[in-house]
Formats: sequence, structure tokens, C-alpha cells
Amino acid sequence: MKKLLLICSHVAALAIGFGLGVYFLPILTAPEAVKAEALKSLVGQAAFSAKFRKDLKGSDFLHWGEGTLSIGPKAIALQGRVSPGPDYKLYLAPEYVEDKEGFLRVKGRSVRLGDVKTFENFIVPVPGSVDIGRYTAVVLWCETFSMFISAAKYR
Repeated sequence: MKKLLLICSHVAALAIGFGLGVYFLPILTAPEAVKAEALKSLVGQAAFSAKFRKDLKGSDFLHWGEGTLSIGPKAIALQGRVSPGPDYKLYLAPEYVEDKEGFLRVKGRSVRLGDVKTFENFIVPVPGSVDIGRYTAVVLWCETFSMFISAAKYR
């Protein structure tokens, strides 16, 4: 009985340590947030604006975004914050979605723009081949764990 309790306690400690590592590693390795001055020039060039909100159906206390998105033909910028996590990708989606199931339904018709490595004030370039007018929403998605983080409708 003592051996079983010892094994269970060690397995639990390893699981907790792994979980904390997954959560804190992206925070520790994140590059510095984009400065407000860099965001100001993009805001002026934006064709659309939208808001990440914490209260979306698919968001929770570990997966959320808040702030103002500026969507332009060359870049998308966030003035705000997102929850820390690994392997975040920014997508343009053909329709607004509020949860994982909704995004999985439109993911094949969405375009992945790039990585989000900072959790406050980010800029993601838009490739010249992407027409932002063909899409209606921005989605932040964790690719590794297939987790919905946030979304915003801009058209």
C-alpha cells in the first residue's frame, strides 16, 4: 500500500510539473512586447478594426484575448493582451466564430497568417497574396493543443 501511495504521489507531482512547464515556458521564452510607437503607425493604416473580448463562448480563464485589433493589408496589430500559451497562430476566417467547434468548421477555408509569440501588443504580417477583404474575422488559435483562444469580427 505504501509503494502504491508513493508511486501515485510521484506521478501526480510529475503531471503538475509538466502542466506548469507547458503554461510557464512560453511566458519565460516570449520576446519583448511590441512598443506602442510601432503600433501607432499600423493603426493609422488599418482598413478595419475589431475587438478581442474575454467573454466569448469558447474562451475561459486560461484561453482568452482582450484588446483592439487593427487589420490592414500589410499587417494585423493587437493593442491588448492574450493569455499565455504555446504555439499560437493568427488566422483570417471567412465567418465569425466563438468557439473551437466553430473554428474547426471553417479552418479549411481560413488562412493562417503567422505566429503570435508575445502575449501583449503583437504585430503579425499579412502576406501580399492575402486579400483581407475576402475574410470577416480574426481568430487566435493554439495549434499544438487545438484550443480556441479568441476571435473578433471586423466585417
